[in-house]
Amino acid sequence: MQKIRKGDEVIVLTGKDKGRRGAVLARVDADYVLVEGVNLAKKHQKPNPYTNTQGGIVDKAMPIHVSNVAIFNPATGKKDKVAIKVENGHKTRVYRSTGEVVGVKG
Repeated sequence: MQKIRKGDEVIVLTGKDKGRRGAVLARVDADYVLVEGVNLAKKHQKPNPYTNTQGGIVDKAMPIHVSNVAIFNPATGKKDKVAIKVENGHKTRVYRSTGEVVGVKG
């Protein structure tokens, strides 16, 4: 079970974007995630008349290693770790500090 999933709000721990917060857009593979507004790179894009895309310099989100992000706990307002809790054969993700279920809006 993945501790950080698509849609989770995370905080960047290291690198040029340290301290920034954003939602996980996608998991690239088991070790990398795309976070909105984090680790942006400039890409020179050619115009393509068939797909009606403009040319120029665009910002592209690049993957960041999952060890460099931590999940954000809205109850405490800080970063937190995630534990996997098994009850009656069902796995759920919970915050380590509070024991609340991850992703449930209260």
